[in-house]
Amino acid sequence: MRVFVTGATGFIGSAVVRELLDAGHRVTGLARSDTAAAALTAAGVDVHRGDLDDPGSLREGAAGADGVVHLGFVHDFSDFAGACATDLRAIETIGAALEGTGRPLVMASGTTGLAQGTVGTEEDTVPPNSFGMVRARSENTAVALAGRGVRASAVRFPPTVHGRGDHGVLAGLIAIARQKGFSAHIGDGTNRWPSVHRSDAARLVRLALESAPAGTRLHAVDDEAVPFHAVAAVLGRHLDLPVRGVSPDEAVAHFGWLGNVAGLDVPASSALTRKWLGWEPTGPGLIEDLDEGHYFAG
Repeated sequence: MRVFVTGATGFIGSAVVRELLDAGHRVTGLARSDTAAAALTAAGVDVHRGDLDDPGSLREGAAGADGVVHLGFVHDFSDFAGACATDLRAIETIGAALEGTGRPLVMASGTTGLAQGTVGTEEDTVPPNSFGMVRARSENTAVALAGRGVRASAVRFPPTVHGRGDHGVLAGLIAIARQKGFSAHIGDGTNRWPSVHRSDAARLVRLALESAPAGTRLHAVDDEAVPFHAVAAVLGRHLDLPVRGVSPDEAVAHFGWLGNVAGLDVPASSALTRKWLGWEPTGPGLIEDLDEGHYFAG
C-alpha cells in the first residue's frame, strides 16, 4: 500500500513509519522543512513537501496514496484553539480527496477529552459543550467520512505515549521536578491516566490502516489507569527528590500548561480495540519503562 503520512518525523510518527515500512508498505511523508525532508529520506521514506496549512499539498498527497495516516498537529499550546482549527481543516481537505474511494484514513485523536472519573471506552464520545470538544471536532469529522465512502478511523492516544526518545509529557514532568526541587502530584494524586508504549501505538496505527472498519474509534491504551502519584513517586526516586502534592489552585503555577491536564482522572479501556483488531500490547508498561532509567539519562 502507498501510504501518505503527516507528522511522519514526530515521536509517534517516526515509529509508525518504521512499522509501515517493515510491513512492506511504501511511505510518503509530509515535510515542511529541509531538516524534516532529510530525516524522511534517511528513513527510506519518499518526501512530499508541504504543510498542514497548505490544503493543496495535503490534497495532492492524499489523492496519490492508497491510504492516509494523519498524525501531524501544530503543538502550539499558546493557541490551542488555532491548532485544532488547523487540524480540522486538514481532515476536511484529506477527506475530500479520499471521498468515494473506499480508501483508509487513520487520524490521531486523544482520550483526555472523555468524561472524567469513569473508564472511557471506544463507544464513548467527548461530552458536548466541554473543553475537549475543541479537539474532538476533528475526530467527529473524520469518523463521519465513513458516510462519504472513506474507510476512516480515529486512534485515540492517551496523554502518555512513552518510550526512548520521548520529549513530551513525561519529559516535561521530569524537567519541572528538577526545576522545582520536588516531584509533584495534584491533591492526593489518585487521579488516573492511561498510557501506551510507542511501539504498541505504532502497531495499532498500522492495523487500523490495514483493517479497521469505517467509522471506528480505537484506543491505543495498554495501562488503563496509572495513578498520578505513582508516576510522581518514580520520578522522585530516580531524581532523588521529595514527592509531595500541590493544591489544584497551585497546579498551573507549578506545572505550567501541564497543570490543566495533570489533575485529570481519565482512565480508559482498549477492550473493544483488542477484540476488533486483535491488537495486544507487548511493550513495557509506563512504570516499568520509567524504571528502566532512560528518561533520566543526561
